[in-house]
Amino acid sequence: MEQTDKKATEESGRMPLNAGDTGYGSVAGPGLSGTMNGSESAPLLIPEPEPEPFQQWQPLTKEELEVAAGGPGWRKVRLHLVLLFWLTWVAMLTSSIAIIVISPRPVVTPLKWWQKSLFYQLQPDLPIEQQANGSGGINVLCKQLPYLRSLGIGALILEGLFDKKASPLRFNATGERIGTLPQIQHLFAECNKEGIKVVLNICEVDLLGPRDEAGNADETSNLSAIVHHTLRFWLEQGAAGFAICDTDPVYSEKTLLEWKDVFKEFSSEEEERIIVVKQTSDVLPPLKISSQSNVTLVDVVLRSILPSSQHPLSAKEVADAIETHLQTREDSWHYWTVGGKAPHDLKNLLLVLMMTLPGSPVVQYDEDIDQTQNASLKVNTNKLTDIDPDEGRKKKKHRLALALFTALSRSRAREEALLFGNFTFLPFNSSTNSSSSNSTLPSPSSPPILAFLRSWGCVHFLILLNAGPELHALDPAWAPSLPKAGVFVSSTGMDRLGSTSLETLELRPHEAIVIKLFDAGSYS
Repeated sequence: MEQTDKKATEESGRMPLNAGDTGYGSVAGPGLSGTMNGSESAPLLIPEPEPEPFQQWQPLTKEELEVAAGGPGWRKVRLHLVLLFWLTWVAMLTSSIAIIVISPRPVVTPLKWWQKSLFYQLQPDLPIEQQANGSGGINVLCKQLPYLRSLGIGALILEGLFDKKASPLRFNATGERIGTLPQIQHLFAECNKEGIKVVLNICEVDLLGPRDEAGNADETSNLSAIVHHTLRFWLEQGAAGFAICDTDPVYSEKTLLEWKDVFKEFSSEEEERIIVVKQTSDVLPPLKISSQSNVTLVDVVLRSILPSSQHPLSAKEVADAIETHLQTREDSWHYWTVGGKAPHDLKNLLLVLMMTLPGSPVVQYDEDIDQTQNASLKVNTNKLTDIDPDEGRKKKKHRLALALFTALSRSRAREEALLFGNFTFLPFNSSTNSSSSNSTLPSPSSPPILAFLRSWGCVHFLILLNAGPELHALDPAWAPSLPKAGVFVSSTGMDRLGSTSLETLELRPHEAIVIKLFDAGSYS
């Protein structure tokens, strides 16, 4: 052992300092010897290994793909997945179609032009009360036609064109105070340009001439042929129809059948001529058409909401008349007018009612929406140096009436529920609400709140009417099946905007409100 250690010591003493990887000095790199000469000739930077030669990409073969995809079994799995996807898609499509077919949906009833039109009833001489020339009524009306069309009016019922005691020979001539035949022909031409129909009111005009004691017309005078000639004359001018009363002698099966034969010569699918009957009695006398039950002798029945009265009706009488019509409403298509005398405070309420009832409204001439009245009011107001309170209130009244009429007309034109939706009368429970702690219940003489619903599919319009002079709040337990949320469409004051809740809604005195209801989270 001692000899071995001694020998190793001697060898280490003879080892050079620069002895490669066995000494203390430069570390020999790859390919370098451990000698001094080899160390000095070695490169200082180690070269990077050369990249492998580039191999061009080539697609896998069918066998290689099958191996990579797991073999032929994967093909069957993919086919089954694709088949399952298409079967599921077809099943979903079939189920959707079945749900659509089975689900109840409203049936769109094709409406005639007179069912979609808003009627405006006036006398052509009404707008010329301030005109110096008595024959300017027709010309003034012609200038207002674009304005009336912008309000949504689609048909005019012209009154006062014919003398009620005139014979059929003078049926195609008018009095001097209204205008001449060329003026009326000009009116028809202008109405045709604006797309407005014209219906001539011949109610209470004696068309059949003298009659005997039994009420029969003198057949020897050949008055029937004269009347038919007169009807053709006005139909050729462009008249869309005629309005008669149920008390007129012409309101009979025989006469109306003859009129219908004349109308067929001038009628088409889009330009059908109509017969309007104004109902003056409580019950419309029926026509005996058993032999021709498929013939409609009367196209339009014009009914009054309020009964005729010599004195203005009270708010309670107005509410009772409205409630009677709402509860006994028939399924036939009706045309509504106010008819009787109502308090001025209920004027806008009755307009809301007419525009939302099933059927079509016939609006009587109203100076609040007359263009000439608004223009003169604007001029008079501008001439005032100081603001006249009366003129200011009058101007505000005109502006409110015009805004309400326009809003209701546009809503009825674009909302199917208001045009031909289902009707539901809603019995109502209400409570008087007041800021005072001494609030009392409504008196027995106070008119109740009236409400009805117009529905089409999932769209519901709620119409609330408060004809009384008291403030009313809705009972939270009233109509629990109705959605509680809604948005204001219009109101008599035109000051209700945005969303609302039936649980917190209060009706002001003499107020009518139209609300479009929607379920929570729905904005349809």
